[in-house]
Amino acid sequence: MGKALLCSRVLMTSISTASTERRAMKYRLMDLLACPICKEFPLELKVFDEREIDRPPTQVKCELYCGYERKQVSELKEKPCKACGKKEISDGILLCQSCARWYPIMEDIPRMLPDDLRNKNQDVAFLSRWRSEIPKTVLDSGKPFNLKQG
Repeated sequence: MGKALLCSRVLMTSISTASTERRAMKYRLMDLLACPICKEFPLELKVFDEREIDRPPTQVKCELYCGYERKQVSELKEKPCKACGKKEISDGILLCQSCARWYPIMEDIPRMLPDDLRNKNQDVAFLSRWRSEIPKTVLDSGKPFNLKQG
């Protein structure tokens, strides 16, 4: 099975472990996500909008990287799994420090597509909408699109 297909299956399984659970971006996915272009791990996460959920969280623990605390699991004194499991990310951005690519999180879904499958108009609109939250380097020179190239 190809690595991309396996990653997609793991991602979808992690997003929703039960048919009644809402499919949304969870902090715990940061333990699985890597840049699809250069394979950098972990990616940097900037959250623009999150919500707390009422249902009991699924107890899935991070193995290497805690996206909620933005630290390696080995650096944590206490694991925040219970608090983390009660949060979902509605809007945000994933940043790759290695290749300068960025991936939007829109309407609960991380959009991690290769450059040739991305929609320039949609991506530029995302950058414009969240420009006050996005690092200037991404706005000016992020890949594959940025606001300077319009």
